[in-house]
Amino acid sequence: MTFNRLLSRAVLGSRVGPRSVFTSSKPDTAKPNWFRVGLAFGASAVLWGLLFNQHSTDVHEYKVRNGLE
Repeated sequence: MTFNRLLSRAVLGSRVGPRSVFTSSKPDTAKPNWFRVGLAFGASAVLWGLLFNQHSTDVHEYKVRNGLE
């Protein structure tokens, strides 16, 4: 098969492909899933906390190495 045939089959296959298994219906935006919202914000807060902690550790190590502290 030529490259054009392979490419056209890939394009056609993606357009007429089956519907995703994981999306059976559209989410209801009027009633949010508060557990998932809290989980998302909680995970974000934990990651930001780890980032600030690592930054403080790095700044302290920088100051010690350069004799600034």
